[in-house]
Amino acid sequence: MRQLIADQHPRWSGLSLERVPSWGTDNALFRLGDDLVVRLPVHEASAHDLEREERWAPAVASGLPVRVPERVARGEPAHGYPFHWCVWRWIHGDNAIAGELADPHRTARELAAVVRALHLIDPAGGPPAGRGVPLSDPDRDRCTRESIEQLRGILDVEVVGAAWEEALRVPAWDRAPVWVHGDLAPGNMIFATDHLVAVLDWGGVGVGDPACDLLPAWNLLPAEARRTFRDAVGVDDATWERGRGWALSTAVIALPYYLDTNPGMVSMARHQLAALFGPDVLIRR
Repeated sequence: MRQLIADQHPRWSGLSLERVPSWGTDNALFRLGDDLVVRLPVHEASAHDLEREERWAPAVASGLPVRVPERVARGEPAHGYPFHWCVWRWIHGDNAIAGELADPHRTARELAAVVRALHLIDPAGGPPAGRGVPLSDPDRDRCTRESIEQLRGILDVEVVGAAWEEALRVPAWDRAPVWVHGDLAPGNMIFATDHLVAVLDWGGVGVGDPACDLLPAWNLLPAEARRTFRDAVGVDDATWERGRGWALSTAVIALPYYLDTNPGMVSMARHQLAALFGPDVLIRR
């Protein structure tokens, strides 16, 4: 990492460089001095996501009530590292933690304001969002079903499987696509003085069904703030139910995939499933 900085951006070669702990799966993060962060994609798919973020995050940034990452420099593959990489402004603050929100209703309203603002930005020319597809998309359906089956002995798969079938019967989005973030997870939200100040990781940004941006209702907010979020976002019943479907799908896919490798992702998946079904759906805690 130091060699990449020294060769390609020598003006920063004297700054401190420290690995940033993260349970994210797409980028390795290095704090560079006090005001910068280096993001290095860890596989080819995340390299493509980084390019998408570079291209499209600026297109939505001005319409949002929070900050988004600001790229200040780009790096080239070198010294055995195979992908492009970027230097971004460091955004000061902390990630949200489910169960530890100072004011869950205020957080619900702040998140809803971001979601509403994003969905109102003109989508003309935007790329299709990976998570903006119907729940019945063949790849999404197959991965969800396979993952549910892998969780026998960990989940009540009959209950979860029946809920997935019900989600597939919800009417699909039949209006014009809107901008979506696609991965509004706690690790992609930055809070300062208990207020939401930034949303990170725009590698999945694109246009599609807004339901995938309702994930915070189950991955972060407690039950008593869920209605506040829904009312503030202003979605119809079908969109809300598709949002539940997205929460189910993302949780059951993440849980077996990261079960032995990423405790943070496993914890979030378990939290989502408990929020959707209650704690009894988890057979082994």
